[in-house]
Amino acid sequence: MDRIWEVKLKNCYIAIFFNALLLNTARSDRRAYTFYTTDQLTTAARIKSYRQLDLSIEEIKAIFKGKNPRKILEEKAKALVNQQKEIDVRLSIINHILEKDSMKYQVTIKEIPEMTVYYWEKRLKKYSDMMQVIPEIGEEVRKYNPDLKCCEPPYEFCEYPDGEYKESDVLVRHVEAVEKAGVESENIKFKKLTACKVLSIFHKGAYDEIGEAYAFIMKYAEENGYKIAGLSRECYIDGIWNKESVEDWLTEVQLPIE
Repeated sequence: MDRIWEVKLKNCYIAIFFNALLLNTARSDRRAYTFYTTDQLTTAARIKSYRQLDLSIEEIKAIFKGKNPRKILEEKAKALVNQQKEIDVRLSIINHILEKDSMKYQVTIKEIPEMTVYYWEKRLKKYSDMMQVIPEIGEEVRKYNPDLKCCEPPYEFCEYPDGEYKESDVLVRHVEAVEKAGVESENIKFKKLTACKVLSIFHKGAYDEIGEAYAFIMKYAEENGYKIAGLSRECYIDGIWNKESVEDWLTEVQLPIE
């Protein structure tokens, strides 16, 4: 017969997890003591080892009901790897902030989902001309697609196929997410935009000063080992259409990465 061990119930992890897993104890008495066999103590040790691996009560229950522990542990390993990646990103950002006594830009990482977009390209004499061209293109989109609706939440940006920031003779591609593809014209085309991950920073102020934001985000990507996976994007949040002061204009710069 297995030896019976006397263990105090109060504040005892064995009793707590035996109860949670609906496992029976050997017996208890009036002194608020619970008794376990040596086999049950072995089971308790297994429970503790699983808890140290951060398995949930439900996952441990599944193992005791016959589910293959290997599959549960493989799933936990994948989850921990993903958590480690997220932790590494946060540490990288924190360390970057700590290294700069006064940092104008703070970096975040965003997941951009797959979406349908319309887009147009046009070469402009100067960078600021696009603020006049974007409304004109919007009118053309509505002319050919009166029932076309933009996605909610909205996602709209400009990118520069020349591959570098320029003050003049700028090739601009304007992109906006819509619910579905529509009728194309000479200027307007539709396509699927694949899902991607981006580094994101916010620039406040005039557009002719945004080159500083580009220099910062490119340097940040290089210093932290990110591989650039596409053209940078400018998302206009506040501008001439809703803010009187240039100092209040707000632009998000996104850099696709792998």
